[in-house]
Amino acid sequence: MTRKEKEEERFKQLVLMERQLEYEGLKYIAGVDEVGRGPLAGPVLACCVVLPRDFYELGIDDSKRLSEKRRQFLSEIIRKEALAFGIGRVEPEQIDEINILRATKRAMTDAINACDIMLQERGGAIEYLLIDGMSLENLGIPQDSVIKGDSTCLSIAAASIVAKVERDRMMEAYHIIYPGYGFDRNKGYGTKEHCNCLLEKGPCPVHRRSFIKKIGSRNY
Repeated sequence: MTRKEKEEERFKQLVLMERQLEYEGLKYIAGVDEVGRGPLAGPVLACCVVLPRDFYELGIDDSKRLSEKRRQFLSEIIRKEALAFGIGRVEPEQIDEINILRATKRAMTDAINACDIMLQERGGAIEYLLIDGMSLENLGIPQDSVIKGDSTCLSIAAASIVAKVERDRMMEAYHIIYPGYGFDRNKGYGTKEHCNCLLEKGPCPVHRRSFIKKIGSRNY
């Protein structure tokens, strides 16, 4: 089997959930995913994407499985061809205040609302949500929590790519504002280099205080 044939077969598997829902009469199916639950710094960010029925781009996959260059290429295609998409983000101060689970759900909800507004402006409305590994309350939209959805569902995988690229760019911008933590490389995650920098310099304004309390002996 050639590489293209493998990618075609992979695409067929990824799109099964959407095809089943379309068979049941639904048209506007949204995929939702987040990035940034685990880092020591930066926001948690979510994306919601509604793809057209005829969307076809080989190579879509869980963002973590793709190279940076490939993610950026696919993110541009997804943004361009999506019927609608939305981004939600919750900043470190809010994460510290309400905890990471609630912050993640808030980011997802904001992303869904932004996507639905864009879709309504174009004459549609989200009819069903496919959410990566999580359920959201009080949305009034039917939904499925899909375990490992970013590697099994096309819409969720697409959302994971857009979210990852968006957050990485934010962290690269923070690297310029707050140099010395390696945000351009670690994207806020707790690498050895990052932890050592924290011990030497202390936290900057985009660090999550609730996440760095146990690093070394300093009381943050």
